[in-house]
Amino acid sequence: MWTQTAMVRAERDRLTGLIGPDAARRRLSEWQEAAVELSDRAAPVHAMLLRFRRFSSVNLAYGIAAGDRTLARIAARLTDFAERHCQPDHLLARISGGSFLLAVHGLMGREQWQALAEDIALIMAEPIVDAGGGTVRLWPRIALLRSRSDMTPDLILGRLANTLDRAREQPARRLLWADGVMALAEPLARQLEADLLHALDRDEIEVLFQPQYSSADRRLVGAEALARWRHPELGRLGAIDLFAIAERTDHVAPLSRHLAKMALATAARWPDHLRLSLNITADELASSDFSERLHAMLAQSGLTPDRLTVEITEQLLVSDLDGSATQLQQLAGSGVRVALDDFGAGFCNFRYLKLLPIHYLKLDRSMVEGIVEDARDLAVLRGIVAMAKALDLIVVAEGIETEAQRAAVANEGCAIWQGFLGAPPLTADAFAELADA
Repeated sequence: MWTQTAMVRAERDRLTGLIGPDAARRRLSEWQEAAVELSDRAAPVHAMLLRFRRFSSVNLAYGIAAGDRTLARIAARLTDFAERHCQPDHLLARISGGSFLLAVHGLMGREQWQALAEDIALIMAEPIVDAGGGTVRLWPRIALLRSRSDMTPDLILGRLANTLDRAREQPARRLLWADGVMALAEPLARQLEADLLHALDRDEIEVLFQPQYSSADRRLVGAEALARWRHPELGRLGAIDLFAIAERTDHVAPLSRHLAKMALATAARWPDHLRLSLNITADELASSDFSERLHAMLAQSGLTPDRLTVEITEQLLVSDLDGSATQLQQLAGSGVRVALDDFGAGFCNFRYLKLLPIHYLKLDRSMVEGIVEDARDLAVLRGIVAMAKALDLIVVAEGIETEAQRAAVANEGCAIWQGFLGAPPLTADAFAELADA
């Protein structure tokens, strides 16, 4: 009988000595399972896919043997880099042809992971002088991803690969984050559209609740409702992917109302001091009767308007700022609070702060990741908090993963925080237990 070590050796790529895609998937799966079992909230999987194209040109110019030696040199450079700069719990694999996967399991910020990718790109771009007399010059495209325990290995690899496929439309960009909408092959996309309709009929779409805490005393103050769909093949899909699929079938409005009713009904059973934060879509905000419908759902659920916060992003406001302002004013007039979400993630239009009835600024996680190590990041945070204070706005910090980050945002005046340091998104029952503790 083969031992596991022998099996891994047999699965290694003969040319580069690296493990192959199947072994990489198993390792990623082990990391994900370990994170679930240990409730390892601060140890996501970080992955990057490097793709070197046009090896056919190398083979044509210098011969197939030279192309093989080039791939082996690339693998050697990646191995040396990973051993010197990555955490011990990492993997390096040759996925196919000129595609290589580097993944790390452990605590690391988004900016740190991107900095490593930039360093790798520079090292990989150095000319490779072949013994056959030629000089090979390659420049990789790199897709980056930070994943947690709810993403399957296939979904991780699929996101990275699809991001690089889309990069062909942006030839100047060499490093891309696999964020946002999941790109899918057309047959799978059509199947997901059909699956979503069945999922709505069978109430398979769930609402999770991300706990929010007071910075002053770490007291639980509420939760943000997050949509999730646990697909039998692709694993748990988040709100961005879920709504992207719904948009293809013109089911954004039914999905939004379905989720809102579930979240409101759940929050109505919470202790009276806890608030619910509910994300709203562009389609909802653009509807002339949105405020009226939301008030009707509130009345049906029993949750009072003063315990609800609606979260909007800048992208929702671009097309019709005046119409958005009217809808939000109607909500604010009844006691509903308004939060400008993902602040700092894109272009910040300060006109929104003048025209809209905003009560909260929610800082995007990218605005807090570097505040402990980087004085410039901390200075930016201080500037935002000072502006918010002048406008009488409450600042909420998202993406808090370490105690040092929590202490920093608390010291700088962020009144509320949420993130995996406090708790991951919880089911309704799990959040109810937390609230009663």
